[in-house]
Amino acid sequence: GNTRMKSLLILSFFSFYSSSAQDLNETTGALTLPNPRDCANRIKHTQFNGHNYFFSWEYDLTKDLKVDWVTGRNICRRHCMDLVSIETRDENEFLKQRMVQGAIRFFWTSGRKCNFPGCDRADLQPANVNGWFWSGSAVRLGSKDGAVTGAWSKTGGAKEPQPDNREFKVEGKHDEACVAVLNNFYADGVVWHDIACYHKKGFVCEDSDKLMDFARQTSPEHAPRI
Repeated sequence: GNTRMKSLLILSFFSFYSSSAQDLNETTGALTLPNPRDCANRIKHTQFNGHNYFFSWEYDLTKDLKVDWVTGRNICRRHCMDLVSIETRDENEFLKQRMVQGAIRFFWTSGRKCNFPGCDRADLQPANVNGWFWSGSAVRLGSKDGAVTGAWSKTGGAKEPQPDNREFKVEGKHDEACVAVLNNFYADGVVWHDIACYHKKGFVCEDSDKLMDFARQTSPEHAPRI
């Protein structure tokens, strides 16, 4: 009924804008469409709940690679994946364990704050509470008691609970609009932080059902291996 229609409208809104809009003065360039051959040959380090995952630090060619948020998305998307969307506690625990095992300090997720044209809707305000979503899956993060929900850190560089948009408050530019997982960076455990999207980090890719469907339809010869 109306609830399902509203959900579909929200999904299409985030799918469109997360695929087309970038932070002004932060990162530029359009998002990449998948390459069916690269999708068929993508590296799969492990599987969780039916999706394959790629960890940049576990592959020899990317083990030392640090990229900005959009570049990370594009590397993943070329292979029918996207930056990881952490939608359950179990998935968060799975990623935390992998991060600790690899002794990695930080990695990008697909988490994004809606701070671009079209984000002035009442239900997305204030953006730092109600504007967060997983761009890889177009799923919104919830909010409760005036704060966005999730495994956010209770501290940061300004000793304030995350997300705090610290860099923008201090410098007057570079909105902290992207979500990274940090490994005890502020003696706070393995937790989420809002980070300005131009910073460079390792990344985790997760299979994208939407991009895999697109690649199968556009390249039937590679479809069986995608």
